[in-house]
Amino acid sequence: MGKLQDDFNSYRSRMNERVMETANTNIKRFFALDTTSYAAGALDVKTKEMLGLVASMVLRCDDCIKYHLQKCYEEGVNTDEMNEIFMIANLVGGSIVIPHYRRALEFWEELTEQEA
Repeated sequence: MGKLQDDFNSYRSRMNERVMETANTNIKRFFALDTTSYAAGALDVKTKEMLGLVASMVLRCDDCIKYHLQKCYEEGVNTDEMNEIFMIANLVGGSIVIPHYRRALEFWEELTEQEA
């Protein structure tokens, strides 16, 4: 695992534990809804993660982008598919997405370097 991934995953895990220690019922339900929404249904998990990535890029949430990049990688998205996802996100979101695209590409390259 690369440094970007390790830093992101460590922080996310630590803070999710902290959130769950202090969360009320509604927050816990919201987290559960988020988890179950990405489960296979009429759409497969890979498609849902690709949709989540585009939405995250358009909304410019770097943490969400990293999360969905990792999930896309785990679901078998390849670099050609990822480039099309990036293209759609930039098309929908406009030029303001470009800085997030740069960071997403850096994170994606770290993920795919593991294959080499």
